Amino acid sequence: MLNTLINTDLNSIELIIFDCDGVLIDSEILSQRVLLGLLKELGVDVSEDYFHKHFLGFNFEHVTAKVLTDFDVILTTEFRHKYRKALIDVFETELNQTEQLEWMLSQLNIKTCVATSSSPEKVSNALRITDLASYFVERVFTASEVENGKPAPDLFLHAANKMGVLPENCLVIEDSVAGLRGALAAKMHVLRYVGAGHLKNRDNATQTYKGISTISHWKQLFEKVPSLSTSLKVER
Repeated sequence: MLNTLINTDLNSIELIIFDCDGVLIDSEILSQRVLLGLLKELGVDVSEDYFHKHFLGFNFEHVTAKVLTDFDVILTTEFRHKYRKALIDVFETELNQTEQLEWMLSQLNIKTCVATSSSPEKVSNALRITDLASYFVERVFTASEVENGKPAPDLFLHAANKMGVLPENCLVIEDSVAGLRGALAAKMHVLRYVGAGHLKNRDNATQTYKGISTISHWKQLFEKVPSLSTSLKVER
């Protein structure tokens, strides 16, 4: 049976692997707005549901291939540069950490790292803007380091290996279905974070996936797994 939080021993967790976009930072709703706006200029008009199903959690190469397959439109290098610049501009003025994130990070008593589909440049910039870079120095792993991005397990297994922790002793916290699938394929413990702007107002059916437990705010992490906190009593 796959190693979810529902029926396994949680005392074995030695490492939390965080996704970045939509978990550490409230960025996906910004990315959605920018990307869909630029695609519309090319005549590619996609819905929010389409974004969640086909773009959320995937790297840009996947997005490019999906747009070509479904709309017969090529996203050029120029388009990618335009998207990246527009996103950087929006991030500089609007990007924030997810709520109570630093409080949660300050309570943790185990190792942490980041495993993201973002490019090294994008994640570095995002962590700088949100004052999170110091929490993950030399512990940020991107899809550019592995052959297959999410939903393959490669990135999570790579991160665990670099951190010196066995897969069965890792807890992955993800927001996207692609990330959840990758974590399950790596046979790691899994939680879904649904507290960022792109998921918090969606219906429960959209938020649930294969029986994986969800958390909508960071205090719930310690309510579900008290052993992760430096304090035995979690403030409520």
